[in-house]
Amino acid sequence: MKKEKILVAMSGGVDSAVAALLLKQQGFETAGITMQLWSSAHTVIDDDAPTSLDENCLDAKKVADSLGIAHYSVALGDTFRKSVIDRFISEYGQAKTPNPCVFCNKYIKFGVLLDKAHSLGFDRLATGHYVRIEKSNDGKFLLKKATDKNKDQSYFLWSLSNEVLSSVTFPLGELTKDEIRKIAAENSLACAHRSDSQDICFIPNGDYVSFIQNNSTLDSPCGNFIDLDGNILGEHQGLIRYTVGQRKGLGIALGRPMFVAEKNAERNTVTLCEDAQLYKDTLTANSINLIACDRFDAPVRLEAKIRYRHTASPATVEQISEDRLLVKFDTPQRAIAKGQSLVLYDGDTVVGGGIIE
Repeated sequence: MKKEKILVAMSGGVDSAVAALLLKQQGFETAGITMQLWSSAHTVIDDDAPTSLDENCLDAKKVADSLGIAHYSVALGDTFRKSVIDRFISEYGQAKTPNPCVFCNKYIKFGVLLDKAHSLGFDRLATGHYVRIEKSNDGKFLLKKATDKNKDQSYFLWSLSNEVLSSVTFPLGELTKDEIRKIAAENSLACAHRSDSQDICFIPNGDYVSFIQNNSTLDSPCGNFIDLDGNILGEHQGLIRYTVGQRKGLGIALGRPMFVAEKNAERNTVTLCEDAQLYKDTLTANSINLIACDRFDAPVRLEAKIRYRHTASPATVEQISEDRLLVKFDTPQRAIAKGQSLVLYDGDTVVGGGIIE
């Protein structure tokens, strides 16, 4: 029988390196591929531009060489800029709080890179994500939480279609981070003790404001802080400087703790409130993608997450149009932010998700 060919997206880190190692040990015909997004000056490079290998690419190639597998690199900077960076900046300008990792997974890793894998003759693409796939009795490919719940990344993958899930694999889904580092050390992988990336890849210092100012012409002028009744409280320094739920760094003293409740791009206002007023029990979401079913024909009981580090909470979910969901939580949730991802779970199964309106 012909060996299945699996191309591994390798970042230079320990997770993707162990993913490649495990697949080779399991007998698959394996190779690695690394995306190049930045030049040595940390500017976006053109797609398919001839460039020297960057640090991540060199680290990934070193691991591939040690495993005796081929390694490819592909320049995708222009596509990344259009699909991820420009979208991120645009949504911030619309007073939303976007999640760029969701865009990257949908359009880059499991879009362009998956297409590249197929064009190179590979059957599937593998990544080092902490998540699992199972095939249901009716033939659907189900996205499941990872065994290591502290590392689970299913929240970021809700937008993947069944067609995509049928062409990808996640070798680390059953393992813990400690087990992965142990495997890397036992096999003398150079990246065994490399620290995990903590920030958004294109904003390594977490300074969103400077990044937006330096990489766009987005105008974010000063405007009014207001309260929930519309009374003016003072002047804000531009919508991009604030996030829903924020308390510190507001630059205004009101004699009591106040938090960002809402941003309005049309009126250029930032609404402030007390902590108790941040809690809401209802939201709507659009741009929905359902994985475990085709649609909700009736209200259904699920658990819902409104951001990555949020604990999934019981809710009633109703599909109110082809592309919109209404979610009513059993208990009010704090700081629901427009632009963040809503992700729905039935136990360990990702039912689907959408973008909070």
